Amino acid sequence: MRILILNGPNLNLLSHRDKHLYGGKDFNEILNDLQKSFPDFNFSNFQSNVEGELITKIQQASETFDGLIINPGGFAHTSVAIKDALELCKIPKVEVHLSNLAKREEFRQTLLTASSCDGYISGFKEVGYFLAVNAIVMLRSQI
Repeated sequence: MRILILNGPNLNLLSHRDKHLYGGKDFNEILNDLQKSFPDFNFSNFQSNVEGELITKIQQASETFDGLIINPGGFAHTSVAIKDALELCKIPKVEVHLSNLAKREEFRQTLLTASSCDGYISGFKEVGYFLAVNAIVMLRSQI
């Protein structure tokens, strides 16, 4: 199975962020752990602080991948364009947030992008990516 993982703004600095909210691993460590846990899967990842670059990857995902995991970061609360791109993407999609958004500031309570995904996972730190992989496997089995 081929899964694309997209990470939005500031996730390139994950190891410098509040460990109580986001966990103690940088994304390369998380990716290595995913590859060890799912050795038969092919993971591709892309991180960008630029909204348009993420949109382009979403638009291309259906051509190459069986599933999409997206952590849009702050764009989750603001980007109608990413939401629209996700709606057009016809593979299973799971949104992941490392922190528990329900315990965060009021402005983080609105998730524009999550409604264009099959579901979202919030608050489990790096475990959220593993849960998302399992969700994609289950969603693919229903196709």
